Amino acid sequence: MRVLVVGAGATGGYYGARLAEAGANVTFLVRPVRAERLAADGLRVVSPLGDVHLANPPTVTAATLAAAGPFDLVLLSCKAYDLDAAIADMAPAVGEQTAILPVLNGMAHLDALDARFGPERVLGGSCAIAATLAPDGAIRHMSELCSITYGERNGDASARIAAIDALMKSGGPKFQPRLSDRILLEMWEKWAFLATLAGGTTLMRAAVGDMVAAPGGTELMATLYGECTAIATATGFAPREKVASGALGQLTAAGSTFTASMLRDMEGRGRIESDHVIGDLIARGRTHDLPTPMLAVAYTGLKAYEARRARETS
Repeated sequence: MRVLVVGAGATGGYYGARLAEAGANVTFLVRPVRAERLAADGLRVVSPLGDVHLANPPTVTAATLAAAGPFDLVLLSCKAYDLDAAIADMAPAVGEQTAILPVLNGMAHLDALDARFGPERVLGGSCAIAATLAPDGAIRHMSELCSITYGERNGDASARIAAIDALMKSGGPKFQPRLSDRILLEMWEKWAFLATLAGGTTLMRAAVGDMVAAPGGTELMATLYGECTAIATATGFAPREKVASGALGQLTAAGSTFTASMLRDMEGRGRIESDHVIGDLIARGRTHDLPTPMLAVAYTGLKAYEARRARETS
């Protein structure tokens, strides 16, 4: 199976490197500057699960991708604000039999991919990993967590998802793959959790434990999560009771240093996924006439940050 990993950053680079380490036929679609660095230094992953160094990882750029022909699987892990560019760049790799596995946050990317490539080519997927791309070009994996979940969006046990599952499992314990027969529900469950975490920690500029130690902090997180799960429920994907209980426990845990990566992005004056994670959720709530006052406040804060960043970097 020929696999195209779109990007060789923290997420795509980690999963792609682990697949290549296991012997999979992996090619990385990267920008020219990244291609030059990978050619010179290779792709390095530093991880508590074991380091890996691909001395000469196969790469293509948008300009050379067409010559490579269609791939069997495209693993898409870009940030939401890069989605349009990624879709344009990867298009030559998508043929009649290509499956696309996106592991972005939220759900809006499915609409964009469906519109461009057709829903029959787009799988459901999500991942959970703490990793960053270091200034020296290495991928630093910061914990043992590196799960990736995937499945047909209608829940079918198709031949192609079975083949993809076998491929993913070749990565072994350094990969933590899981096939799901209800991937859309799991994506919604993750979205509700992530939107609460991102909304709360960016609004308060604090970790979960700091917030719940403050007056009203626990109630704030519970209200945010209630708004998110109400939207999921109205859309037909009510979180399972055990999942919701566990999520709320994490979101209100005393002493927790847990924060959203969106807060870390803001503290580093970087770009954020405000519209994909929070804005789109609010919009879906409006279609069901659901009130989302706390999400709206969090979204205003995120857009104010974006406006300030644009002003200060112009």
